[in-house]
Amino acid sequence: MQSPGVTQQELESRLWAAANSLRGPVDPADFKAYIFPLLFFKRISDAWAEEHDEAVVKYGPRLSGEIEADYHRFVVPKGCRWPDLRRIPENVGVGLQRILQRIEAANPETLAGIFGDVQWGNKDKLPEVALLNLIDTFGSLNLAPARVGNDVLGAAYEYLLKQFADSSGAKAGEFFTPRAVVRLLTRLLDPQPTDTVYDPACGSGGMLIEAANEVHEAGGSLRQMRFYGQEVSLTTAAIARMNLYLHDIEDAEVLRGDTLREPKFRDARGRLERFNVVIANPPFSLKNWGADRWAADPWGRAACGVPPKTNGDMAWVQHMVASMDQKRGRLGVVMPHGVLFRGGAEGRIRECLIKADQLEAVVGLAPNLFYSTTIPACLLIFRVAKPSAHQGHVLIVDGSKRFQKGRNQNAMTEEDIGAIVTAYQSDGNGSGDASVPTVLVPHTEIEANGWDLNIGRYLKTEAGETASVADALAALREAQAKLHTAETAMEERLKAAGYA
Repeated sequence: MQSPGVTQQELESRLWAAANSLRGPVDPADFKAYIFPLLFFKRISDAWAEEHDEAVVKYGPRLSGEIEADYHRFVVPKGCRWPDLRRIPENVGVGLQRILQRIEAANPETLAGIFGDVQWGNKDKLPEVALLNLIDTFGSLNLAPARVGNDVLGAAYEYLLKQFADSSGAKAGEFFTPRAVVRLLTRLLDPQPTDTVYDPACGSGGMLIEAANEVHEAGGSLRQMRFYGQEVSLTTAAIARMNLYLHDIEDAEVLRGDTLREPKFRDARGRLERFNVVIANPPFSLKNWGADRWAADPWGRAACGVPPKTNGDMAWVQHMVASMDQKRGRLGVVMPHGVLFRGGAEGRIRECLIKADQLEAVVGLAPNLFYSTTIPACLLIFRVAKPSAHQGHVLIVDGSKRFQKGRNQNAMTEEDIGAIVTAYQSDGNGSGDASVPTVLVPHTEIEANGWDLNIGRYLKTEAGETASVADALAALREAQAKLHTAETAMEERLKAAGYA
């Protein structure tokens, strides 16, 4: 429903103008660390004022503090509202820092740490004139809920995330997964109104929010749903929490920490919590992921073996498998294609996972969909209770031809997503979209192929051949870029050492 105060396009335009006011003194990759806390502060301050006015209308100007407290979603202490910020005469960054800290302290259960770790008083990183310009830009916006509904503000937040990702290049992969990939993954997992949803590498919270959107679109209620996320970056974890609040998802918990070294969601006996839907796009091929602790992992996540110390892909997969509810759990994870065919420890883990018969499907995606890499990725879909037709089999789906070519990055449309979902639901019987080949492969055939799940091995089609060439070219481009970076770094070191 359209909000009465400001259109979606106008709000997005003005918020992007606020971000651009930082251009010059602040690196575009850091815009999000400054913009989102101020956006959230402005929202809760304007909402507090609106709630106060509602209480005054009903009870008069002399209403008691106890009565008024019932009207407020968050406590905003006296002297900590937006007009108070604009009255600070000097050292505005220091004053803003105090205001945000006081708001967090006044809401310890809900807002502790939510404004991140930006040093607002550091004038070297953010000159005061730039901060004042930013405050003035936000000051012209009234973000009270009656003027800007949660739907509009949530969409504007997602718009900013996309803009920041476009400006950040490869760094964007640390906090943003393209929404088409998120939507495809959630549609395959089909979240339900009574589900718990968990993302162990939640970034900005997009997977959790899209799971909620999927239920909403199907006409379901979120009243019984619960959302959980863990994120290693303090700034990104704070962005995720703000994102969830602005999308009106209150029954959510995002904890900061290294999931592979110390998973935060544990039950009273210290065991891993289990969830109905486990969904993630973890960092690809993480090198320093904590392999030294996994041989004796206290949470039993190395049941299929310890992954290579220089590649954490299978550690993420095993953590997520161990986090699935044992009755109706399902799992969807974005992975590089290497997990389908690499040997050694990863090959043994893959064999173990296939034999456990919870790996339901492998879905190949087009190249260059992600910010962090140009190589194509795949989706692994696990289910505790696979359909009878899938038991003892793995469904292979080649969605590599379903994309729209972009100048810097490819994309998937709703039609592309729908075609891949239809192919997945066809059970490999040929009734899906012809542009998305599928095959249901028995475990015996996979075993005969050395437990190799490479899509081209089972779908020897033109689509598979085209994808393999695209994969090779994309991998070559990425390798060349890495080589150039390494050569540049080496030259700089040689110059510093006096050898060049």
